[in-house]
Amino acid sequence: MAVTFPNYYETLGVGREASAEEIKLAFRKLARVHHPDVAKDKVTGEAKFKEINEAYEVLGDPEKRRRYDELGPDGSAETDQATSTAGAGDPGDFEFGGTGFSDFFESFFGGGRSGFSSAGGMRSPNRTEPGRDIEADLLVTLEEALRGSKRKVTLRRPGIAGAGERSDTYQVRIPAGMRENQRIRLAGQGGPGHGGAAAGDLYLRVRFARHPDLSVKGDDLYAGLDLAPWEAVLGVKVQVAALGGPIALTVPPGTAAGTQLRVRGHGLARADGSRGDLHAVAHVRMPPTVSAEERALWEQLSRLSTFNPRSSP
Repeated sequence: MAVTFPNYYETLGVGREASAEEIKLAFRKLARVHHPDVAKDKVTGEAKFKEINEAYEVLGDPEKRRRYDELGPDGSAETDQATSTAGAGDPGDFEFGGTGFSDFFESFFGGGRSGFSSAGGMRSPNRTEPGRDIEADLLVTLEEALRGSKRKVTLRRPGIAGAGERSDTYQVRIPAGMRENQRIRLAGQGGPGHGGAAAGDLYLRVRFARHPDLSVKGDDLYAGLDLAPWEAVLGVKVQVAALGGPIALTVPPGTAAGTQLRVRGHGLARADGSRGDLHAVAHVRMPPTVSAEERALWEQLSRLSTFNPRSSP
């Protein structure tokens, strides 16, 4: 199987020397434009969003980035690795479509596809052997995990024992409440059995698409909440990122950095139909520069205030 080497740095619009923070910022900027819920062209936006997610999945992880960089700028350093990993030339040479990940990603960074006996047509005609299971990653957005979704997935199977290549298409249901690394099983759709034995199963392992503003922990979602110093002291009403669009949040006076403000029922779906919570994590941001007038006001505040953060409680 020929595997196309993608330029993940080009996908995110950064150089190979980009820092981890620059890569993160580039991803968030592009993801906010191409996210399926906000893109003007839904079809094009969805395709681009998947490319951006795959690029960040690799470049945003130090170990995966190191492995990717070792391949060289065009993948020429190890051109045979993808072939050997995917099993080209033997019955395990198959391709997926519609999972959200490229064959390059699956070959190098995926969950380790398995399937079809490597013995191929050399099996003994009297030997009974069940078919092996096949596994691939399925990119699922948080919105799909919340509401549920349907996805068309294709599997191109190689020719086996003289049979021609064939392609199968599946309408895969993604139930609401799916979690990272849970698997969707398609019984009997894996590698073929031998000698009358049953076929293996096809498993699609859920991988959450990175969201530009939200992260996941269990049933709950977490969003960063940037506050100016005076907002943290005085309190403020703000909009915070959530699935389905921003929601209003009241920040109480005296909110310290690191405080988590919980919004009940705005997390991911649970099996019982309820939802987890959304946690807005406060970050107090300092202005990068201050004018002479602002500095004078800060100095006046320092003289008036009785607060000393270095004093004993």
